[in-house]
Amino acid sequence: MKKLLALSSLALAASASLAQSSVTVYGVVDAGVSRVSGIKGGSMKLLSSGIMDGSRLGFRGNEDLGGGWRAIFTLESRLELDNGSTSNRPPSGSQLPDRVSQAAALGLPTALQPVVTAVSGSIGNTIGVNLAGNFWDRQAFAGLITPVGAVLAGRQYTPAYEVSATFDTLGTQSALAFGQVASIPASIDIRQSNALAYRVQQGGFTASLMVAAGEGSASTGQFMGGMAMYKTPLFAVGIGFNKRENEKSLKSLTSTVFGVSANLGPGTVSAEFVQVKDDNPTGLSGIAAQVTPSVGAATAAIVQGAYINAFKQDANAMHVGYKVALGQNTFYVAYNKLNDKRPANADTSSYGFAYTYALSKRTDINAVVTRFVNTQNAQSAPGAAGYLGGVTTSAGVDASSFALGVRHRF
Repeated sequence: MKKLLALSSLALAASASLAQSSVTVYGVVDAGVSRVSGIKGGSMKLLSSGIMDGSRLGFRGNEDLGGGWRAIFTLESRLELDNGSTSNRPPSGSQLPDRVSQAAALGLPTALQPVVTAVSGSIGNTIGVNLAGNFWDRQAFAGLITPVGAVLAGRQYTPAYEVSATFDTLGTQSALAFGQVASIPASIDIRQSNALAYRVQQGGFTASLMVAAGEGSASTGQFMGGMAMYKTPLFAVGIGFNKRENEKSLKSLTSTVFGVSANLGPGTVSAEFVQVKDDNPTGLSGIAAQVTPSVGAATAAIVQGAYINAFKQDANAMHVGYKVALGQNTFYVAYNKLNDKRPANADTSSYGFAYTYALSKRTDINAVVTRFVNTQNAQSAPGAAGYLGGVTTSAGVDASSFALGVRHRF
């Protein structure tokens, strides 16, 4: 949930300083060690940035213009504490799931296998977080808060992701977070560039609408989304929707999220359900042109079609978890499941336990134990809040992770 504080511009305005204008520097530094099994033929020991929260540096500005109007901005950069960079790759590197890397090879002569291998390698090299190294990769937007809502422009969290993160018991923290079971390919667009959003908040009700165009284009790669949430001290409900087009203006990833939470005993129980559909995956339309010189146009079309089919999504996902805070101690348990409805039947589930001990209001130590169960052609591996886990050694191989870290917020 702390990740979403920068999202809520209306809440920001309500809690801002009485000064006419202010700029706040904030951030998270989070690092630790983890051991992950099921990757690269055994297990890996990692020193990683972002065990519970992705490390970041941010600037938040707010100016009171009078009459209920405010000007705001947020600039937020990703940080990798293990090497000082702004991007990272999963522990499994450029490896693709077997159902993808082997799809295009089916039925092709052995002599053409190097062509398929080259395509898989180029796609695999795109797997990671902020590989372009954009400095303000996390958030970069400006906006106006008015008496009738807020208008925000720039790179922002998407409406469906905001709802999903709100009703994720872990609040997107750690390998136990909901999104970890559906990260390659991603089931929900987390952020959107070139976005224009309108937000309203009244009491416990919050809603937003967002539209965006593809980079450098007003006609392709378009995005739209919306969400509504209602919160009381006892319970909360929400719904979110994202839809975008691919580079050919064909309907691509669509995500619908339903969430609910309620006080139960000393803690809070949360649940969410997500529907995911993508019949025209983005970024694959150039494969045929890439391999035509080697295999000819007819075979190239077959290869491209096989990769597109392998990256299609048609799935339901669900999450249920419980969080309880007792003094300096916070406990989390959660169960996540991705039900793949395609012929590949790549179902993944995860379950585990997380514990946080607060050393102060700003600093805590964290321990997370997570188990991933992959059935049929599933191959998901646990990552953490700051990075993708990637894939296991082969289809159907399960994975486990244990992570221990320290986090400081300023």
